[in-house]
Amino acid sequence: MELLSGPVAVVTGAGSGLGLALAERFASAGLSVVVADVQGDALAAALEQVAAHGGDVLAVRCDVSAETDVEALVESTLARFGAVHIVSNNAGVAPRSDPWFGPITSWQWVMGVNFWGVVHGCRAFLPHLLGGGHIVNTASIAGLYPGFSPAYDASKHAVVAISEGLFGMLDLAGLPVGVSVLCPGWVRTGIADADRNWPPVLGDRPPPAPSAAVVEPHVRRAIDEGATPAYIADAVTDAVQAGRFWVIPQQEFLDLAVRHWHTIATGLIRRRSNRRPACRRATRSSPR
Repeated sequence: MELLSGPVAVVTGAGSGLGLALAERFASAGLSVVVADVQGDALAAALEQVAAHGGDVLAVRCDVSAETDVEALVESTLARFGAVHIVSNNAGVAPRSDPWFGPITSWQWVMGVNFWGVVHGCRAFLPHLLGGGHIVNTASIAGLYPGFSPAYDASKHAVVAISEGLFGMLDLAGLPVGVSVLCPGWVRTGIADADRNWPPVLGDRPPPAPSAAVVEPHVRRAIDEGATPAYIADAVTDAVQAGRFWVIPQQEFLDLAVRHWHTIATGLIRRRSNRRPACRRATRSSPR
């Protein structure tokens, strides 16, 4: 799909980071852009920044975990521009709380944004793309290579899976809608502080995991040393124009994923300790 003046692009999570870079990249190509984000002040700043590239820009506050919000985003887009051609389901969050001993609300938040946000975006916009368009779903290398955070990994694996399913269905039906799934590694964004937008409906924001004091400095350094959002945005737009499904912009992370799948194929995954987990022998008095 050519990125020329005229098409309309919608980007969620566009208030900062990769979403903002994608919106700027689309605007600089001459597209009309709808920027959507849950954080009001960031959204207002993004509107001004994207508009500086020229073209028509609309800002819509949207919590992608809420189906009604995403449906309203579709309505606002069509009311303003009459059509939509590119949808970037990019909004994403990462947890800081303990996945196993912390509150379940942390899982609900992550899955609500990262997984359900993509589902809502695909379902709501797809009927309006059937004349020709493209969907970009932001997953992560964590969707191919787990080990970052259980909830985050699970959500991103799910995004990869539904993106492959959507791509296959559209291809089989011969419909002119492209699908790409983005799996970046570390990128210089504010995702480490994503819980600044913790939804009050889920109650109190969970405390950081006990391990956070040790782990977070390393994570923040890796993010600071990661790829620029503009670099990833260029890779995305190249994939859209080429009609390419996989977007894995950083070779070192692709290599990690390949090695991981090699261990699966060769059965090399082992416990760090050679000892088996301790299991109590069942007796008549043992609970069942």
